Formats: sequence, C-alpha cells, structure tokens
Amino acid sequence: MQIKKAVITAAGPRQRTLPMQVLIDQDGVERSVLSLVVGEAVRAGINQVCIVVWPGDEEAYAKLLANDPVRLTFAVQKAARGYAHAVWWAREFVGDEPFLHCVGDHIYVGLESTGSAKRLVDAASAQNCSISTVQITRENLLPYYGAVGGQPVAGKAGFYRVETVLEKPTPTEAEQRLIVPGLRSGQYLCFYGMHVLTPGIFEILTALLADAGGRPSLSSALAILAEREQYLAMIQKGQRFDVGVKYGLFTAQLALALQGKERDKVLTELVQMLAARELLADRGTEE
Repeated sequence: MQIKKAVITAAGPRQRTLPMQVLIDQDGVERSVLSLVVGEAVRAGINQVCIVVWPGDEEAYAKLLANDPVRLTFAVQKAARGYAHAVWWAREFVGDEPFLHCVGDHIYVGLESTGSAKRLVDAASAQNCSISTVQITRENLLPYYGAVGGQPVAGKAGFYRVETVLEKPTPTEAEQRLIVPGLRSGQYLCFYGMHVLTPGIFEILTALLADAGGRPSLSSALAILAEREQYLAMIQKGQRFDVGVKYGLFTAQLALALQGKERDKVLTELVQMLAARELLADRGTEE
C-alpha cells in the first residue's frame, strides 16, 4: 500500500499552544514544534497533511507552516472528548486510504537522517498493513504509555504481530497480558507515538465513541483493530520528547542540538557550564 497522507493531532485543551513553541533544528534554523513534526511526514514522502485543531486555531497553525512544502487541511475537533476523538475528526480527509499519524506535541529525534517516520512508512508499505512504532520500555514507565503484547514475526527482527493493546497498564496487568518473547523481565513494548493505520480504524472509533458516550482511548481502538486485521509493532530506536512535560522543551532542544551541525559547540558549552558549577560549589565549601 502507498501512504500519501498524514494526520497530526493538536487540539487538546492543554496541548493547543505546545505545537507553537519554537526550537532550533539540527541545521541551526528556528522552527516551531509543529513544523518539526510535519517535517517527519515530508521526509517520508508525504505532502498531504491534516492538522486536527480546536475551533479558531486554524489561522495560527497555518502561519506556523507557511514555509513547509505541504498541502494543508484542517479538521476541527468540536468537543473535548480526548485523543481518540481527535483522530476520528480526520476521517473525511483520510477517506479510504492508509495514513501516517503523529501527535503535535512530541519531537521525534531518530538515528536515521531521513527521520523516524520514513522507516515506518516504508515498512507499512512493504507489509501492506497497519504498524505502530514501539520502544522497549522499563516497567516503571508503564503509567505514561500505551503498550502492546504479541509474538515476534519470523524472519523480521524487531517486528511483532500485535495481539493485545492496553492503555497505561499497571505492572500487574502488563505481567499478565503483555509478555513478549525475547524481552527481559520487567520490559515491555510501549508506543513511540507514530502509527501507520488503515482507514478501518475510523469504523472502530465511530462505534466506540457511540457506545462509550465519553472518551475512549486510541489504544482500545487499536486492540479491536488487532482482532480484525494484521497489525504489527515495529521497534523504533530513535527518541521522542514530549514538550508538554516538565523540562520537555529543554530536553527536546538539547537532543536536536546534539544531533545537529553545532554538536561540538553545544558539548563544549555544557562542559564549561558544569565545570563552572563545580568550581563555585568547591569555593562555597571552602568558605
């Protein structure tokens, strides 16, 4: 299958302004968080992008992407019913095509110069199915992520056939339902925050939103998807940074700088700063 569209969610009441934050990218250029996320799609060969926004945010986001080479569409989430509901609003844009999905408040710093999304898009195209990126994650981080359980795909290292999906499971739930052959005890496969999904996800979301009458999780929809069609997880070796958490913007900026052309300069300044702090601490002790 060919992936030509991307959906980026940016409508959460607490996340709306996060995509507008400005960082310095690996080339030393000022870019918004949203532009960096869109750049992942562009490097993956996608130029049709839908941003799911809160009513009234369209103009502000359009300005952020004025210089990005994409055909931009906005889908407006008209009620605050959560992440899965935001994804559902992109159904008319997606139509009957598979699509890349990312969230608008995470920075992805991959090991590949082409970005994290391209490897995912290439894999989904080759396997002709939905794929979510995951990372091997310690048990103490389970409260922050959705997680999957399943079996390794024969002959394809780092790929797993998804059998179970749980949203922010407890360690007990994970131990009972998310064991993956080959992982160490206390390690699990947690979502990296990038997915290629088939349009079948929207039928599932529509049913869940009608039945729940509230805020179903995307993980609950993905669990149903795994029962209906082939759905794989792929280990991603890059890093993602949530700019909405404490020091999230700082750590994202540091990661971009350390992967950029001014890496040596940044490292030198960090070493000098730490040395100066040690010197001040020593003087304070002497006094």
